Amino acid sequence: MDLAFTPEEQQFREDIRSWVASNLPKEISYKVHNDLNLSRDDMQAWAKILGKKGWLGHAWPTEFGGPGWNAIQKHVFEEECARAGAPRVIPFGPIMVAPVIMAFGNEKQQKQHLPGIASGEVWWSQGYSEPGSGSDLASVKCKAERVGDKYIVNGQKTWTTLGQYGEWIFCLVRTSNEGKPQTGISFLLVDMKSKGVTVRPIVLLDGDAEVNEVWFDNVEVPVENLIGEENKGWTYAKHLLSHERTNIADVNRTKRELERLKRIAKAEGVWNDVRFRDEIAKLEVDVVALEMMVMRVLSAEKSGKNSLDVAGLLKIRGSEIQQRYSELMMLAAGPYALPLVREAMEAGWQGDHVGAAHCAPLASTYFNMRKTTIYGGSNEVQRNIVSQTVLG
Repeated sequence: MDLAFTPEEQQFREDIRSWVASNLPKEISYKVHNDLNLSRDDMQAWAKILGKKGWLGHAWPTEFGGPGWNAIQKHVFEEECARAGAPRVIPFGPIMVAPVIMAFGNEKQQKQHLPGIASGEVWWSQGYSEPGSGSDLASVKCKAERVGDKYIVNGQKTWTTLGQYGEWIFCLVRTSNEGKPQTGISFLLVDMKSKGVTVRPIVLLDGDAEVNEVWFDNVEVPVENLIGEENKGWTYAKHLLSHERTNIADVNRTKRELERLKRIAKAEGVWNDVRFRDEIAKLEVDVVALEMMVMRVLSAEKSGKNSLDVAGLLKIRGSEIQQRYSELMMLAAGPYALPLVREAMEAGWQGDHVGAAHCAPLASTYFNMRKTTIYGGSNEVQRNIVSQTVLG
């Protein structure tokens, strides 16, 4: 296995780097590099810039309007965007539901939904988790009962990330109670402007409302919004989750945040502490190992092998590393990591009087990263899956 980039791939990297430098708004890049809060307009602005270029769906095949890049080119693109301080592409549309629509949706569904996803115009949300159904998605209870040419949906979804901005939501719904739990689940696309859909923000420890509850009260959904076959949604959900768990690893953002950790350590005078620098070195070794694992996956994909059976392993290591760098940032900043007045921080002055403005969002980052080992399937469950599918 050759993990070195070819001259053609290196040139591709230079082309991507140049384009991103010319098109990424500086004010957005500044916010990303300093972990400041991104507004809906910030995230949507970058999505539309990528959409206009045809790169929001950068992993899409050409037949659906994508660039048709191979696995290495996709990785290089994501790496250069992260390095430059571009916002993460909100995954629910282009990375998660779009591949499902491509693989299992009919032509009408593809023509209806894929253009809006590719352009960045339509914001999608994910309706998987419920109050009693997280890692055990087979236990979902949100019910869809078919009445004529409509489904009547009743139930609740929770932890819906950025659901307050959602225009469409893809949901796992229960359409049958016969047989095994997995066999009675269907995959449904729901217009969030439909009567009976209610979104209720969940305020987190950092004061933000990144996640939401979504309630369905006799929501009428056309049968034509069903993806694939009724009661076959579990198959489609697994297809989607493999993409989500690989995306959660996010080694490119981790590499950028590792450099930020070093900047904070130097600014706060702990860089010369040998013990603290040892912790950074150990983290960097793990980041390099994670990157090598990603590169092995990419090498397998490039040669036509199926590598998605290690998606859970990538999710485990990537999420744990994200928690570790947020903890080390907190340790480096000390008490300056604690204050967080979002309005003051976004006005540009919090911490300036003591020279610690770069520390202001660290408490928020630390709190937020507690979720990474839980969402997308808890790491405990992922270890079971890896032991069964990889180790046998």
